[in-house]
Amino acid sequence: MADWAPIAKEYDPLKAGSIDGTDEEPHDRAIWRAMLARYVPNKGVTGDPHLTLFVARLNLQTTEEKLKEVFSRYGDIRKIRLVRDLVTGFSKGYAFIEYKEERALLKAHRDANRLVIDQHEIFVDFELERTLKGWIPRRLGGGFGGKKESGQLRFGGRDRPFRKPINLPNMKNDFYGEGSSEKRNWSREGTRDWRTRDRDHERSRDKRWPERERSWAWGDSERERDSREERSRGRERKDRDR
Repeated sequence: MADWAPIAKEYDPLKAGSIDGTDEEPHDRAIWRAMLARYVPNKGVTGDPHLTLFVARLNLQTTEEKLKEVFSRYGDIRKIRLVRDLVTGFSKGYAFIEYKEERALLKAHRDANRLVIDQHEIFVDFELERTLKGWIPRRLGGGFGGKKESGQLRFGGRDRPFRKPINLPNMKNDFYGEGSSEKRNWSREGTRDWRTRDRDHERSRDKRWPERERSWAWGDSERERDSREERSRGRERKDRDR
């Protein structure tokens, strides 16, 4: 708990899939994919990752010119890379903006988040692919994205920080602290009472079984005797009729 932080300092897909970073089993298949993935950052990407801003949830119609117009107000821009599909050339809705100075980067990170561009509320964060150890992108099941409350949420990032975990060991000590011996003795006595009660019930049932058998046997003999008397009466009537 002493080194707990709401923002992940090292990426772990299992922790990112947990609201407080304490899960021990993955809750969806994407986390399994991320745990099994072996991702190496794109070596073709150039520039200083510590001066690069990640901009997501862009309108697909937003262009590099529009991004330069908006983000240049925070400082001098060195390069803008709007990620596009290799086949169609259409925007994928996110971009990377490299500034010349760290002061401009921090200002954009602070003020540009949730800014509306082309009717879309954007999301802004530092680049994590080359700066966060163990990073797995969203397409491989990792990342910090995801907005569906019932789906593949990821925690530990700026958009969804970790929630502070409950200190379960302290709760357990408090629960089993003073008066715990009395509770345990009471529960043990209760189990002994139930066991003796079950044994008494078994014994009484064993005693009742012979009585039931005798009553059933007596009932059978009575029925047989009644049937014999009926047969004898029937023979007497036949003899009288003759």
